Amino acid sequence: MKKILITGASGFIGKRLASIFLSKGYHVTGMGTSQTHPFSMEFQEFEWISSDTTVEGKWQDHIAGSDIIINLAGRNIFRYWTKKTKKAIYDSRILTTRHIINAIENGKTQKLLTASAVGIYGDCKEDLLTEERTPGKDFLAKVCTDWEKEGLRARKKGVNVAVMRFGVVLGDGGALSLMVPVFKLFSGGPLGDGRQWFPWIHVKDLEKAVEFIVENEELEGIFNFTGPTPVRQKQFAKALGRALNRPAFMPAPSFIIKAIMGELGGSLLKSQRAIPKNLTKSGYSFFFSDAGSALTEIFEK
Repeated sequence: MKKILITGASGFIGKRLASIFLSKGYHVTGMGTSQTHPFSMEFQEFEWISSDTTVEGKWQDHIAGSDIIINLAGRNIFRYWTKKTKKAIYDSRILTTRHIINAIENGKTQKLLTASAVGIYGDCKEDLLTEERTPGKDFLAKVCTDWEKEGLRARKKGVNVAVMRFGVVLGDGGALSLMVPVFKLFSGGPLGDGRQWFPWIHVKDLEKAVEFIVENEELEGIFNFTGPTPVRQKQFAKALGRALNRPAFMPAPSFIIKAIMGELGGSLLKSQRAIPKNLTKSGYSFFFSDAGSALTEIFEK
């Protein structure tokens, strides 16, 4: 029985991946700061390790015994960015990944899937973004660049590494849980002028793409985890409105977004026209090719 270790296993994505791999017969070790995890009582093959992974400790002993490591740990970015918050966003990703790599034994056959985000590209206007694009210079780009550098160090120990650059994940939870209440109050609409490109991926495609990389043992490299058809933020807002049977005509002006959300607000107005070139080239076939069908599936349940 193969063993998978998942950091951030109590989060929106981590919990779903843990459930999937348990159903496929893997032993799953989950890690996070929560004291308990509901799967501990539900699944015999699930083990929960409550720990602060930004600090070295006994939790690192579980690294060597894992065949596959899925590193999702990271503080939620959707809050006002104070100096303290930015440090937590950075440290939760970089220090956790650093401690994981330091605990990996040289020459052992393991696979690491480590998260990142398309925020690494910065504000790219109309440019089409593949995995070869150089990083941007803003805060999120710096976080993602350093996050990936830490993960890629595992290659020096003989580990097969896949970097997952997530777009905005669409599903029952996550970013949509912040957007939906606004639309249900008939106050939804585009952010700013809505012309910026909005990188998205349905959570089912994220899950299946992770499975695809895990099961194709030789597959490694950098992967944009985004839907195959880019969409502007204004078009996305309209599609979300249709899925909820609500209008999407109340734009939030850029100056208000920045005034209320500060630096986070500025990041939400940046344009990233990312496409999943490497996933597609590797043979992955998407379940949802456009944002409209993805949103319809989520809300028709």
